[in-house]
Amino acid sequence: MTVHFIGAGPGAADLITLRGARTLARCEVCLYAGSLVPRELLAECPPGARLIDTANLDLDQITAELVRAHEEGKDVARLHSGDPSVFSAVAEQMRRLDAAGVPYEVVPGVPAFAAAAAALKRELTVPTVGQTVVLTRIAQQATPMPEGEDLATLGRSRALLVLHLAARYVDRVVAELLPHYGADCPAAVVAMASRPDELVLRGTLSDIADQVKAVGVVRTAVIMVGRTLGASQFRDSHLYSTERERGCAAETGGAEQAG
Repeated sequence: MTVHFIGAGPGAADLITLRGARTLARCEVCLYAGSLVPRELLAECPPGARLIDTANLDLDQITAELVRAHEEGKDVARLHSGDPSVFSAVAEQMRRLDAAGVPYEVVPGVPAFAAAAAALKRELTVPTVGQTVVLTRIAQQATPMPEGEDLATLGRSRALLVLHLAARYVDRVVAELLPHYGADCPAAVVAMASRPDELVLRGTLSDIADQVKAVGVVRTAVIMVGRTLGASQFRDSHLYSTERERGCAAETGGAEQAG
């Protein structure tokens, strides 16, 4: 009897992993965020499963449902959008389960930034242009940023920035990044990535805010800023270079995973 934190993926029901779908299919109880998780995924649950929308539940109520299912001897799925490792509010649930002595596992999912990159048809790391991706957000009243993680500080790296939960504050994002990236720096916003109503906006820091406000995007979107978004002139990767010495298959596979 285990709690399974399952990454449901960025939105499209068929972007859940095979492991996630198979785990969901054997859970007699499923807690899901109704506003974020596609309802089609609930069809993967076994017949008669208890389905609980957590949209209007607080942390205590969610924990009580997880503990109750465990005490009833049932496996329970906790479906989270994207991947549980980032901006998922899983950490506090794990802390509660640790205190209650309830076992759990985590099944990774496709993160929103990966779906957004796919929509843009872009690799976020490009040789000689950019090899660093920063996943972050901006400070809000409810959740301030730790010291040293504000946009002005992160922007000094000029790495590819991926901002979650920031579309409604796009003017602030642009204002804080302009001094470091420049007005001509490529920028993009992808809303509802992988869903039928997916929306992709491409531009630069000089015009991306106007585009976002023109279409009214305020949620379920990621903002990306960085030179790799527009890179076309760059050196080919060393991984597949004709000049690279190739050893055994195991070494090649390791290089591919590392690259």
